[in-house]
Amino acid sequence: MVVQSPHSVESPVPNGKTGKKAVKRKDSTHKENGSSVTRCSARIQAAKQQRLEKELLVRRRVEILEEEDGGKSKKKVYNRRKIETTENDSESQETTPTKAEEQPDNACVPVPNGAATANPPPEKSAPAKVKDTLRLFNKHYLHFVQEEEKRCSTVKVNKKASKKTKTKKRKGEVPEDSVKNKAKRPDLKAISKMMENGEILYPEKRIGSIPGINVGHQFYSRAEMVAVGFHSHWLNGIDYMGQAYAKGEYGHHTFPLAVAIVLSGMYEDDLDNAEDVIYTGQGGHDLTGNKRQIRDQVLERGNLALKNCVDQDIPVRVVRGHESAGSYSGKVYTYDGLYKVVKYWAEKGISGFTVFKYRLRRLEEQPMLTTNQVHFVYGRVPESLSEIRGLVCEDITGGLENIPIPATNLVDDPPVAPTGFTYSKSMKVVKNIKLPTNAVGCDCEGGSCLNPRTCSCARLNGSDFPYVHRDSGRLIEAKDVVFECGPRCGCGPGCVNRTSQRGLRYRLEVFRTPKKGWAVRSWDFIPAGAPVCEYIGVLMRTEDLDNVSSENNYIFDIDCLQTMRGLGGRERRQQDASVPLITNEDKIEDPKSDVPEFCIDAGSTGNVARFINHSCEPNLFIQCVLSAHHDMKLARVMLFAADNIPPLQELTYDYGYALDSVHGPDGKVKQMLCYCGATECRKRLF
Repeated sequence: MVVQSPHSVESPVPNGKTGKKAVKRKDSTHKENGSSVTRCSARIQAAKQQRLEKELLVRRRVEILEEEDGGKSKKKVYNRRKIETTENDSESQETTPTKAEEQPDNACVPVPNGAATANPPPEKSAPAKVKDTLRLFNKHYLHFVQEEEKRCSTVKVNKKASKKTKTKKRKGEVPEDSVKNKAKRPDLKAISKMMENGEILYPEKRIGSIPGINVGHQFYSRAEMVAVGFHSHWLNGIDYMGQAYAKGEYGHHTFPLAVAIVLSGMYEDDLDNAEDVIYTGQGGHDLTGNKRQIRDQVLERGNLALKNCVDQDIPVRVVRGHESAGSYSGKVYTYDGLYKVVKYWAEKGISGFTVFKYRLRRLEEQPMLTTNQVHFVYGRVPESLSEIRGLVCEDITGGLENIPIPATNLVDDPPVAPTGFTYSKSMKVVKNIKLPTNAVGCDCEGGSCLNPRTCSCARLNGSDFPYVHRDSGRLIEAKDVVFECGPRCGCGPGCVNRTSQRGLRYRLEVFRTPKKGWAVRSWDFIPAGAPVCEYIGVLMRTEDLDNVSSENNYIFDIDCLQTMRGLGGRERRQQDASVPLITNEDKIEDPKSDVPEFCIDAGSTGNVARFINHSCEPNLFIQCVLSAHHDMKLARVMLFAADNIPPLQELTYDYGYALDSVHGPDGKVKQMLCYCGATECRKRLF
């Protein structure tokens, strides 16, 4: 039996240094002793379990009050609970699939009998801290992108107004618009904000490798390197320690001392042969970008720091910059490891000016430096169908999407294509559900909403638009719910507040994996905050799951309302003051209020989202979106990029099960191993 992907709505989105925890998802279906197990939501199971525990707690409290020695009685109750939990864990049994084709799409298999229970989560690893810091940088960056877009819009409006008035400027007077038109760098503002808040991961410079940044790590701007403390300046090629470090742990060295350099082709005298590099010192070149020297270099600052590395045998970190049309900054920077500065000398450069040269040689016993890493290629993206290896289906959508989605299989022999479902790009609704009427929209004109102070849809999002225009629309940060413009709004399809409604924009591929079933990856670079796809299937009531086949595990709870209330252990996201309050018919005292009323079944009908796997370190997150109506129980389920995702990296999100949260029909705890392969893998899905 093939065990496939369980799903639900809120997936974690690290927001700065604190992550947003996902909620429980659907229980995977299993067959035990040859009999079919009735499909039941993990959320419903948890709700029933909580009610039983509350009743038991009340009875125990009564017993405690009747005890003469209250302290001993409390201890007995606690110990009894521990014993019961241990017994349940030891009695849970599952069968591990043995065939490759029986591995689950959710990257997990049942835990063998006797597996140890999970320990409290340890402190985050260095790579996880790096990822969190870069996500925080991206959030700040997109906030300042939005500010810059507002500024440019204001300048444009003022310019039109000034043309109408035809006011003559006095001689020598600087036009106001010329001052306002000066560019403001959102990336530099972002790192300044992080410095002010003390959010730079490694604010103190250090010699050697940086924890969490391995050879091959890619940065998508110089500012990202500053944010994590890899290279402390967004412009200079040489990063070095000054005299201020003479009193610390490096006091026995002579300063200045170089710690990192960037090879970005800025100097005409550079020579890069990967393992052996001739690096030109800093200063004296034309800053307009033609790479030519216009004056002599001086042996000071960074140049002196590299010379001191030669004298003291200190290695430096080397990162290479390359042009990349896919990157949002136009360049990508790859960390290539530690290099020893072998020697230095001064000579007349190509332009006739004195330049300092440094020979650097890569240290041994480091991960192999491949041509792919040097030239920013994760893997060769096919240019045509004839170049796709293992092609089993040219387009799983059957032409329904604007961009075809091929399927490849290099695992099975003979290779097979994904089957057993009908592709759909729009949601299907069962007969017993009546969708709400279209909400009253904004009255913005001109094809796009521009002013968040006058747009009624923007006011629902906290008096601002949740997206920026850059890269065809990016979500600034995860929210409880995003209110988009709908059918009754005055704006057109190009409005920034309709970003998630434009369908697929990236070239996706469904591919077969050895242990995780089918998976999804992109041939294109996907910037953080970009919408990837919507979770499409059949919209149905959760209470009707008993009528769904036990083989179907593509059920996705729409629990936006429960997450906003913080029910069932959910960790709440950013709460906007303008989000509507809980209605009378959904009172929080209702014992069923922690159970989502609606869900999406993508078992027999769905889109590419049904193939996206779980990961304990995901690069996507789930966002509830409302557009046609404002009923949060029926919100659209969108998947957005949580990170800058390079080409051919598998797309994943966290299914968000709590450990020991899933119970079988007999009430025993069920366990399932995780095969996501992440550094911070929890080893178990639930």
